[in-house]
Amino acid sequence: MASEQSSDGGAELGRFLRARRTRTAPEQVGLKAGTGLRRTPGLRREELATLAGISFDYYVRLERGKETRPSPSVVDALARALQLDDAEHQHLRELAVRAARYAPEPPPAPSRTVRPHLKLLLETMRPNPAYIVSRSMDLLASNPGGLALYAGLDDWPATQRNLARYLFLHPAARELFPDWDIQIRACIARLRALAGTAPDAPDLTTLVGELVLKSPDFARLWDRYDVTGRKATHKTFHHPQVGEVTLAVQSMDLDGTPGQRLVAYAAEPGTPDHDALLLLDMTAPEPGSGRRPAMNDVPQPPRALP
Repeated sequence: MASEQSSDGGAELGRFLRARRTRTAPEQVGLKAGTGLRRTPGLRREELATLAGISFDYYVRLERGKETRPSPSVVDALARALQLDDAEHQHLRELAVRAARYAPEPPPAPSRTVRPHLKLLLETMRPNPAYIVSRSMDLLASNPGGLALYAGLDDWPATQRNLARYLFLHPAARELFPDWDIQIRACIARLRALAGTAPDAPDLTTLVGELVLKSPDFARLWDRYDVTGRKATHKTFHHPQVGEVTLAVQSMDLDGTPGQRLVAYAAEPGTPDHDALLLLDMTAPEPGSGRRPAMNDVPQPPRALP
């Protein structure tokens, strides 16, 4: 079992190196592309090995998952040669550590239970939409606005509510996000980073397997192996209930609940965006009610004065 775990880690390290190598153009690292046709895009293995100052045979073993104990200096040299950013460099280090260690038993999956005081916290944040997600982006708890913000997500059973699944498979997602292509790349990057350190996690492998089969966009981007995405501070929604709204967004890991994150949205009071949040909160069904109030049954919030 131990050797099997280590081998899997080596394979994941090799996949990451191969993905980054094929996406690094010779011109990016000061090499001439030459006049002959290249069988594959990006750098050749021997070019990357030379740039990193390691032997060609050693690099081939790394990429094939046969070499599982690269030294920190080799990892750093490969990161420099591939011009990785800080997040990608750290991901490569984590992959190398995982490839080198023996793990007799996989770590237990993080708890999906949301503690009562966190649910209370979500309620006190109204009308600001807020929710708690698992490491694989399952929606574990939310206040009414937090669920209603993702238009149509409440059509799915609670066990199917996953934000990655929503982005790629729900028909409303492309209309909701004017920058949908950026949103899906950030989503892929988060899942890829998780896959690098917990590739056998059942919650992740089940989700990825489903999305690879059902979404050509997901399958294409998954193969690119991006592990960094845009860190959004604001998101714009084209919401069918309240119109266009731009909100500040903040996410944070929760103490004592590994793998769970709280995500909250806010707008400046007195602005049209804040009025939209008030309206969204008032028209969203309460948890367990299953009924969304009709728009003409709800008192309209005052609009900001010009």
